[in-house]
Parts: sequence; C-alpha cells; structure tokens
Amino acid sequence: MNITYNSVKAKISGLSQSSLFKNSSWGIISQMSQTVFLSLFFVILARMYPTGIFAKYIVANAIYQLVTAFSTMGLSQWFIREYMHTEDKPTMISKFIKMQIYFGLIFYAVNIAMAFLLYGDQFTRVLIILMGVNVIFDNLINGIKSLNIANFEQKKTAIILTIESVLKFAAGCVLLIYPFSIITLSVILIAIRFLTLNLFLVIGSSNMITVKTLWRCSVSYLDLKAMVIMNWAFVIIGGVSIINWRMSNIIISKVLTAFDVANYEISFKIFSIAQILPVVISTSVFPLLVKHYSKPDKADFFAFYKKVHVYYLLFGWLAYTFIYSFSDKLIPIAFGNTYLNNAEYTRQMFLTILVFPTALLQANVLIAMKMEKQDMLFNIIALIVNLSVCLLGVLYIKSLSVVNYSIFVSFLVFHISQDILLLGRKMVTLLSVAKFYVISAAFIGGYILLSKVVNPYILFTLTWAITLAFTFMGNRFQYAKPALLSKSVGR
Repeated sequence: MNITYNSVKAKISGLSQSSLFKNSSWGIISQMSQTVFLSLFFVILARMYPTGIFAKYIVANAIYQLVTAFSTMGLSQWFIREYMHTEDKPTMISKFIKMQIYFGLIFYAVNIAMAFLLYGDQFTRVLIILMGVNVIFDNLINGIKSLNIANFEQKKTAIILTIESVLKFAAGCVLLIYPFSIITLSVILIAIRFLTLNLFLVIGSSNMITVKTLWRCSVSYLDLKAMVIMNWAFVIIGGVSIINWRMSNIIISKVLTAFDVANYEISFKIFSIAQILPVVISTSVFPLLVKHYSKPDKADFFAFYKKVHVYYLLFGWLAYTFIYSFSDKLIPIAFGNTYLNNAEYTRQMFLTILVFPTALLQANVLIAMKMEKQDMLFNIIALIVNLSVCLLGVLYIKSLSVVNYSIFVSFLVFHISQDILLLGRKMVTLLSVAKFYVISAAFIGGYILLSKVVNPYILFTLTWAITLAFTFMGNRFQYAKPALLSKSVGR
C-alpha cells in the first residue's frame, strides 16, 4: 500500500514539475475563468437584444473573426518554431511584431470592403466596420501571445485575458441595469480590447517589445512579400480553420433566418467552450513536439504523440456524451425558452468534437515535422468539402442541420487525410487507425442507444467511471510490462 502511495505521489510530483503541466494548467485555469465570464456576457446579449439585432451582431463578429484569421498571415506557429532555434531573438521579435502591425492595417481595410460588398443594410455595415477595428489590436496581441508561448510564459497571457473577460462581463452587467444600443456596446468592447493591448505591451512582452526597437527595425514591402511567399502554407492553415466555422454564419445569414443565425452561434459558443481544453494544452504540446522532433532519436517524439493522442481522444468522447445527455436541460436555463429547440442543433455540432482534438494534435505533429504544406492541402480539402456540402444542402433542404453535418464531414475528411499521411510516415499503424474509428463509433453508438432506456445521470456517471477505470488499468499494465521484462532479462 505504501509503495502504491509513494508511486502515485512521485507521479503527481513529476507531473507538477513538467513544463507541459505548468504552462497548460495556467492556460486551463485562465480559460475556464474567461469562459465563465464571457459565456455569461454572451447569455446577457442573447437575452437583452431582439433576435434580429443579436443576429446582426453575430454576423459582424463573424466577419471580423474571418478577417482576423488571415490578418496574422498564419505566422504564429512559424514564429514559435523558428524562435526556438534562432540566435538573434530581439531582431526576430521586432520584425515579427512590426509585420503584424502592417498586416493588421491592411486587413482592416479588407474588413471595411467586405462590409460594403456583402451587406446592403447600413446598420450591419456600421457594426462590421466598428468590430473590425479589433483586427489591428488583435494582430499585435497575437504576436505577443506567440512570444509568450515560445518562452513558456503563458501565465502572463492568462492573467491579462482573464482581466479582459471580467471587464466584458462588467459591461454586460451594466447593460442589465441600463440598456443601451448594440452600437454603444461595440464601442465599449473596442475600448476594452485597446486596454488589453496596452496590458500586453506593458506586462506581457517582458520588455522585449518597445516603440524604440520597433521604430529602428526595418521592414520593407519586399520583406513582407518574401515572408508571405516563404510561409504561404501557414497563411492558408491559419485562415482555413476559421473559414470552416465563420463562413457558415455568412451562408446562414444569406439563405436561412435570423433565428437560425442565433441558433448556430449559440451552438458554436458551446462548442468553443468544449474545445478550450485541447486548444490550450496544444499551445504547450506544440513546442514540446518541436523539441522532441529536433532530437536525432525520434523514439521520444513518437511516444509523446501516442500518449497525448489517447487523452485527446478521451476528451472528445467526454465532451460529446456530456452534451448529448444534458444539453436539452442546460441550454433553456442559460438562453431562455426562445432557444428551447437548440439542444438538437448543439448535439449535431458536437459530432465534430469526436475528431477535432486528435485532428488538432495531428496538425501540430505535421507542422513540428515541417510538413505544413501537406497540412495546408488537407485544410483546403476540408474547406472545399465543408462549403460544397453546406451550400448544396442548404439550397435544397434549407435546414441548420445541414450546416452542422457539413462541418463534421469536413473535419472527418481532414482527419482521415492526416491518418493516411501518418501511415506513410510510419507514425501510426493501420490497426491503430482502424481502432480509432471503430471503437469511437461503437462507444458513441452504444451510448446513444443506452440513453434511450437509461437515466442520463446514471448512464453518464457509470460510462465514465468504467472508461476511466479501464484507461487507468491499461496504463498501469503498459508501464508494468517493461519492468517485468527487465526482471526476466536480469534472471
């Protein structure tokens, strides 16, 4: 018993000392607190504004996020990877940040152009132009966030973003007491984002970014052009992932109703909460993948990937089963009876969470292996699948369900494409890939069938008690096996 206690204590101690745990734990704690405040803020908006006005705000926000996805030119992962190996770090930082400023200004102009090209409604245009101001701020903030990830200083990012989420929630609370227009709210949100930028510059950049160093740093048009041409694959990767989600907002606003726009955004907001954990952990996993891959012996790299893959897979199952069992109870409580039928749409969207975490991990693996062009190609294929299925389906069926299923199909195609490439690189075996899909289908299919006859609270609790027990026992057997083999060799 004492041996077991000591081994558990040693594992916990080792985990707490690892860079992955320390950086991810800060990110997770921060994101959870941010999620609470931002979700409450979103619920207040959904309840306080009419569906039509709320839908226009969602569309403006979708355009802004779509433009932001391209405004960074997808260079964050490139910067993190190259920063860890470059010797002249100050020069690289200054050039990267200055480029982000230029790209931010260029893409704010693109944001304005999209407002006039896509929407004739003056109110929607004003909202899009106002929200688009954040593109400039976001580029600078994303640059500093990338620097913090490269330096394993996510703690600073976590604290600043938590402060921002509290301020947004405070603005929502004021709205409850003293109602004001969505335009006024947008101006307040811009002011909060500007304050966040200043906090990043003063606190988050570790004094590595100053006006003086940026002014002295020379970045010409040719430098910008060369950077984009050299790293164009990252531009596509960074943009396509957002397009997959945000183009759906635009399609729904053009073909379906304002109520469908609101329903989609509520489902997406809940999905965004679920994806926080794998996304935050990936910010620490990616630098470690790069570090492991840089070693001559790739055994640690393969072992680390396989270990993390199991945890990502289990998380996808956990998120889906939770939403499947409890969304019809939780969503009306949060958003009111207006969105009583949203639970079904949210369940449909959450099919994607079954493949999203592991697809994210495998994308990071490919980039760590400097195979970003292949990852870019898979992103383009997924985007084409998503838009094709979505556009054709919505035109003929005119249902929000089509949009949700098209996103799932596109991510499934993306995941399968990654699997085929990793098979070719001997990173995975055909058996392990088959197990992933067969066991996932059996697990989720069995859960859905049992949910029709078993109480959801009992089913969810028993399912995860058994699943975690099997996982723990499997890990213990796996770690015990080398020890038994070493004893046999010793004899």
